[in-house]
Amino acid sequence: MGRKSDRKPSKKTHSSPKGTNDSASLARKLLQFLDANFGQEFNAKQLIKRLEIRDSLNKGGVEPVLYQLVAEGKISRSPRNYFSSTRDPEYITGTVDFVNPRFAFIIPDQPDAVEGDILVKDADLKHALDGDKVRVMVFPVKGKTGRTEGRVLEIVERNRDEFVGRVEISPRFAFVVPDFKKMHKDIFVHRGELLGAQHNEKVIVKLTEWREDDKNPTGKVIRVLGKAGLHEVEIHSIMAEFGLPFEYEKEADAEANAIPEQISAKEIKARKDFRDVLTFTIDPADAKDFDDAISYRKLENGNHEIGVHIADVTHYVKPKTALEKEAYNRATSVYLVDRTIPMLPERLSNGLCSLRPKEDKLTFACVFEVDPQAKVVNHWIGRTIIHSDRRFAYEEAQECIDTQSGDHFQELTLLNTLAKKIRKQRFDQGAVNFETVEVKFKLDEKGTPLGLFVKERKDIHKLIEEFMLLANKYVAEFIFRKNQGMDTFVYRTHDSPDLDRLETFSGFAKRFGHQMDTTQPQKISAALNKLMDEIQGKPEQNVLEQLAIRSMAKAKYTTEPKGHFGLAFAHYTHFTSPIRRYPDMMVHRLLEHYLEGGKSPEANSWEQKCLHSSEREKRAADAERASIKYKQVEYMSLAEVRDYDGIVSGVTEWGVFVEITETKCEGMIRVQDMNDDYYDFDERNMRLIGSKTKKMITLGDKVLVRVVNTDIDRRTIDLEFADHDRKKSRPRAFN
Repeated sequence: MGRKSDRKPSKKTHSSPKGTNDSASLARKLLQFLDANFGQEFNAKQLIKRLEIRDSLNKGGVEPVLYQLVAEGKISRSPRNYFSSTRDPEYITGTVDFVNPRFAFIIPDQPDAVEGDILVKDADLKHALDGDKVRVMVFPVKGKTGRTEGRVLEIVERNRDEFVGRVEISPRFAFVVPDFKKMHKDIFVHRGELLGAQHNEKVIVKLTEWREDDKNPTGKVIRVLGKAGLHEVEIHSIMAEFGLPFEYEKEADAEANAIPEQISAKEIKARKDFRDVLTFTIDPADAKDFDDAISYRKLENGNHEIGVHIADVTHYVKPKTALEKEAYNRATSVYLVDRTIPMLPERLSNGLCSLRPKEDKLTFACVFEVDPQAKVVNHWIGRTIIHSDRRFAYEEAQECIDTQSGDHFQELTLLNTLAKKIRKQRFDQGAVNFETVEVKFKLDEKGTPLGLFVKERKDIHKLIEEFMLLANKYVAEFIFRKNQGMDTFVYRTHDSPDLDRLETFSGFAKRFGHQMDTTQPQKISAALNKLMDEIQGKPEQNVLEQLAIRSMAKAKYTTEPKGHFGLAFAHYTHFTSPIRRYPDMMVHRLLEHYLEGGKSPEANSWEQKCLHSSEREKRAADAERASIKYKQVEYMSLAEVRDYDGIVSGVTEWGVFVEITETKCEGMIRVQDMNDDYYDFDERNMRLIGSKTKKMITLGDKVLVRVVNTDIDRRTIDLEFADHDRKKSRPRAFN
C-alpha cells in the first residue's frame, strides 16, 4: 500500500527583512541564511538578492553588517569579498533512503546523533544511491524545510552496483531504465557494452563509472534476461533486482553431492529411536522439503506423547564449509509466485534432510507429554531418528478430520482437539490473532495467470502451527532458564506496539465502523483480537490487517532474550525450519553445544549473524511481494473491462490507492487525473478534500473503479473512479 512518507519536507517559508532598518535584525537574518547554506560562499549583492532586500537603506546596510559579523568571528570573508558561515558542522555516517528524484534522507547509524533523519538535496548527494552508506556533513541550523539538512561528503560503501532494467537503444547510444523505483537515474551504456541486448529487452547492468560532473552513471550489460513482459524474464528480473542468487556456488553443490546417504549404526545409537512410533508430515500439496514431522502415541497414564521432529540439517552442514557459507549468504529460502529459491541445494533440501515417508531420517526433537486438557506436564529436547509413516497434504489431512475417515483420522482428530486447547490458552494469555490474507494464482504452463484466489487457513494449518509454536517456545525457555538468559542464544523477538501509532490505527479502524480501545495498554491484545474477529470476511479485512501489522513493531532475530508481544511468549525462537531458515540452523548448533555441556560463546558474532538474517528475511519478503504484485498487474491487464468494487486503502498528496475487493489487487487514482475538482491533501486525517465541492475521499471509503492502464515494468495499476460516463473515460492502455 502506498503511503505518504512522514519525512517529506514541510512547505515552510521564511520572511525576508523587507522594510526594516534594524541592523541587529539584519545581522541575525544574514547569519541564519549563511548558517543554513553552510559550505557555500556569497557576496553582498547575492545576499541582497537571496534575502529579497529591496529598500535602499537596508541594501546599503548589508555590507557593513557583514564586516561586523566577520569582526565578531561569526562568519568568514574570502579575499574576493565572499562570505560564508564559520559554524562547526557535525559529521555522521548513515544510510541513504532515496525517497524521490529531488532529495533523499540519510538515516543515521546512531539515531541519537542528530534530530531526525537528515534531508539531502539531489545536488548534494555526491552520486550516492539508495541504501549506500555515506558520511554526511550536517548543517548547523535547519534549512527552509524546517528539517535537519546536510551534504554527503563521501560514499563509504555502495549498497549495490548492479541494476535490472529495460534497454532503450537510439542510433548513437543506449540507456538502461532501471526497474528499481528508488534508482532515479537512467544508466548510460555504450553501444559496444550491450552484450547483444536488443531494444526493449530486460538486462542486468553493472555501474562502471560516474564522474562528478556527469548527470547519469555509465554501465555495461553483464546479463541479458530477454524480452520485457515474458513471464520467465520478469521473474528473473525480480530475482536480479533483489540480488537473489540464480545458482549455487559449485563448491557447495559438490559438497552436497558428496554426502553419503547411509546413516551409520553409531549415529543411530547416539539418538532416541522413534522409528516404531506413528509419525507423519503435513505440508502443502506441492511441497518437496519436509522439515517437520509429528509423532504421536498414547501413554499408559492416559496422557499423550507428541513429538515435534525437525530435520537435523546441521548434522550435514558443518561450520567452515562451502555449504555453510552458502546457507549463511542466502539465510532463507525465497517463495516467489511460481517457484522456490531454496536456501540449501536440492540434494539436501529435497533429499537428505527432507523427512520423506518410508525413509529413516535424522532429526532434532522437542517431545511433549500432554494431559487431556492440553497442559504440558513434561518435555524432552534432543536428537532423534524417525521413519515417517505417511506424507499428508493439508487438504488430505483436513478431509480425514472432516469426514472422520481415512488414514490415522482418529490421531489427527485428537491432535486437532489438543491444538485448539493450546491455541485458546495462548490467546487467553494475550496472543494477537493476525490472520493475514494470502493471495495465490493459478498459472498456465507459460506462467500466465488464469485465476486468483485467497488462500484459506483451516484447522489443519492451525494444528501444525500450534505444535511448531510450542516447540519454538520450549526450546527458547529451556536455554533461557539454564542460566537466566546469560547464555548466548538466538531469539525471535517482537516489541510491544508504539501507543501513538496504535492510536492512529484505531482512528483508521473507526472510519470502517470498528471501535478499538487503546487507553489500557494491558488490554491491547484483547482489543486487537476483538477487532480481527469483527473484520473476518468483510471487504475491509485485508486493508485493516495490513494497517494493523504496519502499526506493530517488526519481529527480528537477536541474542537479546526479550519477549514476543504478538505470541505473548516471554521467550521465543525459530527451531522448526532449518531447511529454509539459517537462524534455525544457528539455534540447532547452540542447542547441541549446550546439551553437550558447552560454555556460552561470545555473543557479538552471533548478533551479527542475527542482523544479517533479519536483513535477508526482509529482502525475501520484498521479493515475494514484488512477484505477487507483478502477477496482480498482469492478471488485471487480462481481466474483463468493467467496473470493480473497491475500498480506499491509502491516501497521499499525489493520489488515492484502492484495493479491488474481489481480486485484492491494489491500484492508484492519480490526483492529476481527477478532473472534477482541485483536491487538497489533509495529512492528519488521511483524506483529500475538493476545494470547490468539499467532496472528501477518505481511507476506508467504498468506491467503484475501472482499470485504465497497467505497467508491468513499474508493477503498477492505474485506476479511475467509475462515473458510468464512457465518453469521458480514457482509453485503456496496457504495457
